[in-house]
Amino acid sequence: MTLSFAFPWAVLLLPAPYLVWRYAPPYRSFSQAIRIPFFREVSEATGLTPKQGAVVLRRRKIQMIASVLCWVMLIVGLARPELLGQRVTVEKAARDLALAVDLSGSMDARDMKDADGKPQQRLQVVKDVVEDFIAQRDGDRISLIVFGSRAYVQTPFTEDLESVATMLGDTQVCMAGPDTAIGDAIGLAIRTFETSQVDQRLLVLLSDGADTSSTMSPINAAEIAAQEGLTIYTIGVGDPKAGGDDRVDLGTLEDIANRAKGSFYYGFDQAGLAEIYAKIERLNPRITETITFQPRQPLGWVAFGAGMLVALLAMIWLVTTSTRRRT
Repeated sequence: MTLSFAFPWAVLLLPAPYLVWRYAPPYRSFSQAIRIPFFREVSEATGLTPKQGAVVLRRRKIQMIASVLCWVMLIVGLARPELLGQRVTVEKAARDLALAVDLSGSMDARDMKDADGKPQQRLQVVKDVVEDFIAQRDGDRISLIVFGSRAYVQTPFTEDLESVATMLGDTQVCMAGPDTAIGDAIGLAIRTFETSQVDQRLLVLLSDGADTSSTMSPINAAEIAAQEGLTIYTIGVGDPKAGGDDRVDLGTLEDIANRAKGSFYYGFDQAGLAEIYAKIERLNPRITETITFQPRQPLGWVAFGAGMLVALLAMIWLVTTSTRRRT
């Protein structure tokens, strides 16, 4: 802890009362005298010559001491004393990252493999890898968007990564509808990024790529995102040989990434997805902002309070002594 003054120049006012007392002309006031018919006789009897007079009020020592202390406390308070704590350095990421995860019916297909090579549900493999990816984003702000027939913001931008991972773990296939609205998910991400104040803004969109219910085409949405400074990385999942409702449209995802100045990746299994997220991190290293601040505890009120206390005690003492003398 260190004592400091925010406005030390106030100390220059300290000698002001002495300079006024030393160089300023004295204060004068005139009062009417009582005229008496025998004034001349009185003055002659006392041997005094009538002339203009002055009365200088006596100042007691306690008054001078209290006045000096009050003035000193006032100047100390104006100098704004502060108690400085230890410097604190906070490192904050200057990057916002949105994750858009497909929850459509096609994500229920079991054509992806886990680390042991066993067939797994598309969504479950995605959730396992994305949860690890979120855990490594310490310092970033992450928003989670889920989409099916409609797109929804599951979590707004937050640094509470545990909550984001928990919300992702609670998602289920068809939770947002059975169809796929990739264009709407990109549009919702654009609106979500409107509150972002950072330069590095990324959207990682993970889907099987078969858009079936968007009100805005994914390509148009990607072009608007590029105009808004949003970079989109798309990741296709599932077996490209699948047909019907489980069909994987990798061409659309690649086109989206190209138009939004990002990259397209295809992940067939859990290991492939993990490597894709590592590539995205290498391509977009985290930018950090270092903020240093020092806690300050103002103490000016102590000086002002001490000055008022001194003045109050001096006034009480003067009133008490005057009463005793009169008695």
